[in-house]
Amino acid sequence: MSIQSSHFSHGDDDDVDPRRIRSRNRLLDAAETLLRNGGIEAVTIDAVTKTSKVARTTLYRHFNNSSDLLAATFERLLPKVTPPPPTNGTLRERLIELLARQAALFAEAPLHATALAWISLGRATSTAGDDSDEHSTDVLRVSIVEQYCKPFEAILQSRETRDELDDFDLELVLCQLIGPLAFARMTGLHVITEHDCVHIVDDFLAAYQRAADV
Repeated sequence: MSIQSSHFSHGDDDDVDPRRIRSRNRLLDAAETLLRNGGIEAVTIDAVTKTSKVARTTLYRHFNNSSDLLAATFERLLPKVTPPPPTNGTLRERLIELLARQAALFAEAPLHATALAWISLGRATSTAGDDSDEHSTDVLRVSIVEQYCKPFEAILQSRETRDELDDFDLELVLCQLIGPLAFARMTGLHVITEHDCVHIVDDFLAAYQRAADV
């Protein structure tokens, strides 16, 4: 079961009952339309139920509040990372290819900056008088971390990498590699190119490359 279905709905029956699946999809379709056209503030319980023509009571069977609904909508919209196929390339080549793939996704996803900004608040914005908490942003944050960090972890935690590089803090390195992509996308200061990815990876390797034995 996906994070979306297990954390943003009230019961496992949502995954098997066709009526629940249809009502959930109608709610998410409506929320997506509102989000694209009016931003986060437009995704209210009243607006979603009116647009979807799904009853409020039904909405609350799927989502605890508007923050859960918004988080589920973001998760549905954000593109999934496709790890590069296994290759016999060098560590540098594999990291550059993966970083370039993720940079392309960041650039192509129109809602990426909005989702990242919403998560960075640390607390969901209350809409339509709903009580909101950090659960929704936490769940979406975990989902995004898993999508964007797991492919790097697979490379960085390999024996070949550990043999080639000095010891490093994995979480810090993930911030060093992926952080520039997120910051550039959120601020609009720069569009990360493949050439930039080469520089990011080379700087990382230069900092951690194990000195050759003399």
